[in-house]
Amino acid sequence: MDTHEPRWLNAEEKQTWLSLAAMVINLSNALDTQLQRDAGISHFEYQVLATLSEATERTLRMSELALLANGSLSRLSHVVKRLEKQGWVHRTPDPDNGRYTLALLTEAGRDKVAATAPGHVEEVRRLVLDPLTQTQQRTLRTIGHRINQAIDPAATCPR
Repeated sequence: MDTHEPRWLNAEEKQTWLSLAAMVINLSNALDTQLQRDAGISHFEYQVLATLSEATERTLRMSELALLANGSLSRLSHVVKRLEKQGWVHRTPDPDNGRYTLALLTEAGRDKVAATAPGHVEEVRRLVLDPLTQTQQRTLRTIGHRINQAIDPAATCPR
């Protein structure tokens, strides 16, 4: 049994934590709302489509796609099933190793990303980048990287 006393947050730490927690929730909700309204897809669905659009030959193993899109393999499987029904993604066995499944962005999926990206980027600019100076953006990037490293030291974060 752990008898170690918790390191309780002081008033300033508590305000920092509550501000960050609210920002993460509010930003996620705002991006999801914009994408649902303008494109009929969730933020996670957009992340999957956009990640595939940037991959070599618009194809990734499902396990790699889950990592890059910041989702579990189970969640990704459900989302890709929905995206397949829309004709935006196609799944196929990996010819190099049949134990893996590849996700391929179709032409219709590429068109969906191309049509959706401008509105999404504008919303990201409005909510995250425009309110900050370049110095604040660099600081936020550093903070995000450090928190992501604390969560998963093996994860690679974009810089």
